[in-house]
Amino acid sequence: DRPLPIGYGQTISQPFIVALMTDLINVGPGDVVLEVGTGSGYQAAVLSPRAAKVYSIEIIPELGERAAARLAELRYGNVEVKVGDGYYGWPAHAPFDGIVVTAAASHIPPPLVEQLAKGGRMVVPVGAPFATQFLMLVEKRQDGSITTRQLLPVGFVPLRGGGAR
Repeated sequence: DRPLPIGYGQTISQPFIVALMTDLINVGPGDVVLEVGTGSGYQAAVLSPRAAKVYSIEIIPELGERAAARLAELRYGNVEVKVGDGYYGWPAHAPFDGIVVTAAASHIPPPLVEQLAKGGRMVVPVGAPFATQFLMLVEKRQDGSITTRQLLPVGFVPLRGGGAR
């Protein structure tokens, strides 16, 4: 139960954190979910049977292409992977009922908050690279207001791209 390297300076999250993040967004059968940071495809595979559709973005082309091929080979038909900058989300498929960010951002990315559906939940590690980071739960209420909760200290690789530096 620990992170493992997957190449290109990235890691697969420990199974406990994957399960916790999945539980926190409270995804259901009709939900559309965005994952930022496909990596190996593990988190997307865990989300797949729980959601109607999972969209996953990976900034490192080699990881994104391998994960997409692996998920297709394993018949996760409701997962779509694209190579791109996840900081900006995937506006074409928004709003999302749940968003899971699998790399630490210096702040909660505003484009992701905008793409969160009313009643939706996002989990995102926030903090400086290789320093104290906290897993944050972001909820968008039905009136569009946002609440955030700091949950627990975590250690994630840094979110790359966009304004996440």
